[in-house]
Amino acid sequence: MNHDEFVHKIANDRQQPSINGKPVLVALSGGADSVALLRVLLELGHDCRAAHCNFHLRGAESMRDEQFVRQLCQQLDVPLIVKDFDVAAWQAEHGGSVEMACRQLRYQWFGQESEKQGCCCIAVAHHADDQVETFFLNLLRGTGLRGLTGMERLNHKIWRPLLTVNRANILDYLSSISQDYVTDSTNAMNEYRRNRLRNIILPAIEQEFPGSTARILDTMSNLSQDHELLTSLVDRAMPDIRNIEIAQLCSHPQAATLLYHRIRHLGFNRDQCDQAVEAARQGHSGRQFLTSDYSLVVNRKTLVIEHLTVPKNKEIPFDPTIGIESPVHITVHHSSTPFSPRMCSSTRVAFSTRILDCKHIVLRHWRRGDRFQPFGMRGSKLVSDLFNDLKLDHLEKQNAWLLEADGNIVWIVGYRSSAHYPVAIESQDYLMMTVTTP
Repeated sequence: MNHDEFVHKIANDRQQPSINGKPVLVALSGGADSVALLRVLLELGHDCRAAHCNFHLRGAESMRDEQFVRQLCQQLDVPLIVKDFDVAAWQAEHGGSVEMACRQLRYQWFGQESEKQGCCCIAVAHHADDQVETFFLNLLRGTGLRGLTGMERLNHKIWRPLLTVNRANILDYLSSISQDYVTDSTNAMNEYRRNRLRNIILPAIEQEFPGSTARILDTMSNLSQDHELLTSLVDRAMPDIRNIEIAQLCSHPQAATLLYHRIRHLGFNRDQCDQAVEAARQGHSGRQFLTSDYSLVVNRKTLVIEHLTVPKNKEIPFDPTIGIESPVHITVHHSSTPFSPRMCSSTRVAFSTRILDCKHIVLRHWRRGDRFQPFGMRGSKLVSDLFNDLKLDHLEKQNAWLLEADGNIVWIVGYRSSAHYPVAIESQDYLMMTVTTP
């Protein structure tokens, strides 16, 4: 591929960001790939900013790379930002491998700098050979269809303009413009899995099956199109994921697979979807499956997915003199009207002002073993038994708020008040609390 063909291929890639006159932040290591990326984007007329990460993992070589990048950007009149990182400190706090630490640090910083400088995107130098490596790494780790499609050319703000060209094309382009670059000596070391794949396994496959790299890339392109079609069909088959009708879902011959592809973006995995569908078919109402941000609950007739806005074990301080706005809206009125029990309901309860003497008043969710003394009852009962009496489904139980004062549950908000802090008939000094449902 000659110089003009290389530039033309990059310029005519169908997946490009919306520039709108904004600069492009280019991740510039100083290696052949990133240098070619910067040069071809400049040649295509893009307003570029360069960002260089110095992880200080290769001693003098790391400083050499930084110096090369500084000189290159000065020659090309490209603004440059350099960031020093302490990889060991990050690992001590978060754990993980050196590779993972470097990836997390650089992409977090790229995102921050992109926002700060008003860039349209972050351009990184992954190319076609990297795609093939990613294919095999994902395949050998175990993956689904999406993992075999490789990296996307445009993924949110990350742009990979070089995915349509390979390493040999890149070196030819740099030679055509007489542009030098630096070489990372660790690329030749086979202690990293990707390096062993790159330096040993893939060359052996190419030698045994000439042209295999190009055919694998064709296969990945086909799989990507298949994935796009599958996604559109799944979205059409299940447009609303807030309440999924169990009967309709389970009538599908591949119900668990359909569910997985529809909610995988929320963090749910295949095993969870398999178990959820099986629980739904067996009528095991109450089964719950969690990701870091979402909950999937199997109810009698539906699967319900909700965003976990408040951790289930969190206690929220409650001021009985002013009430609270969120996560549940409770107003408080210090009343002087003669009290009558008829003024109360499940959503409107009264408490003696003695509740103001409590030191620890909180809103929280139900916990297993919670006991409650309902108003008008001498003894106590399990909150879970009261939930069952009220015929609440699992999601309603999980979302119910309890008002607790100095260790006593005084109100299952919106359902039932307790015998604690009662108000005498005709009393003219009490608190009236009202919950407003959205």
